[in-house]
Amino acid sequence: MSNVAYSIREALRHFRRNWSTVFGAIVTIFLSLFIIGVFVLGSAMITNLVGNVEDRVTIQAFLADEAPQEAVDALQAKIMTWNNIESVSYKSKEEALQEYKETMSNRNAADAVAALDGENPVPASLVIKLDDPQQVEAVANNLIADPEFAAIADDPEDVSMSVQYGRETVERLFSVTNYIRIGALVLVGLLTFVAFVFINNTIRLAISARRREIAIERLVGASNGFIRGPFVAEGILEALIGSACAIAALHFGAAALVPRLENSLQFLSFTLPQRIVLETYAGLVAVGLLLGAFGSIIAMRRYLKV
Repeated sequence: MSNVAYSIREALRHFRRNWSTVFGAIVTIFLSLFIIGVFVLGSAMITNLVGNVEDRVTIQAFLADEAPQEAVDALQAKIMTWNNIESVSYKSKEEALQEYKETMSNRNAADAVAALDGENPVPASLVIKLDDPQQVEAVANNLIADPEFAAIADDPEDVSMSVQYGRETVERLFSVTNYIRIGALVLVGLLTFVAFVFINNTIRLAISARRREIAIERLVGASNGFIRGPFVAEGILEALIGSACAIAALHFGAAALVPRLENSLQFLSFTLPQRIVLETYAGLVAVGLLLGAFGSIIAMRRYLKV
């Protein structure tokens, strides 16, 4: 405990005596962690948006007008027993026509509906929602191959035409989202490595300026742990201050930016769950402490060799 107290006192003394070097280290840690935090929160926001889009991916199985309700109910119950099925809901012809009116709410759509003269050509359907939207093609293929569905499909001659899920659009969506997720992970890892290099070099310069002090301590018989203590404590304190500044900048920056984005793009939600935000902040503190402590230890190796 006495060594810990000594290390903290020495670190604080160095803060006062070499404030410019300490300030440079803190700024380096702050900028590194801030950039990492921006990309982590940004990738989490993109992942959240992508997840919302993926959740809207459903399969529509169109049914013949003369399909018996008993057969429809039986097929609905059967689909619910399949793997990866979250829900299966029945949409009647009237509900489908009303949805068309609301979705295509313009004059041409209104004229088209009025021209039907009371007839409803829109078929009823089963709307299938999945636990994992990326398995949509496999579920759609199972449905097309199912004989019970073929018997009540809207187009029995070509059952595949009665199953719609926007195949090409969905494939492009999943391709893009996978690239985004992989790219975000690689970028965050690269930024962490770059931050470590910058912080290590900054601490190494600070230690190099005090190499005579280290040499004197070694001559009087101080152990490596005793010599290393103040530098590790200094790296940890700099990391705590830098990470606190990065968290504050991220918090106030998000508070100012997110409402503007949601006002501009009201059909999208940019708000992240509080759990993800807190985990990101805790992760930044942990990364900062690791970079500060290990950066100091690694930077001192050359000065502690016998």
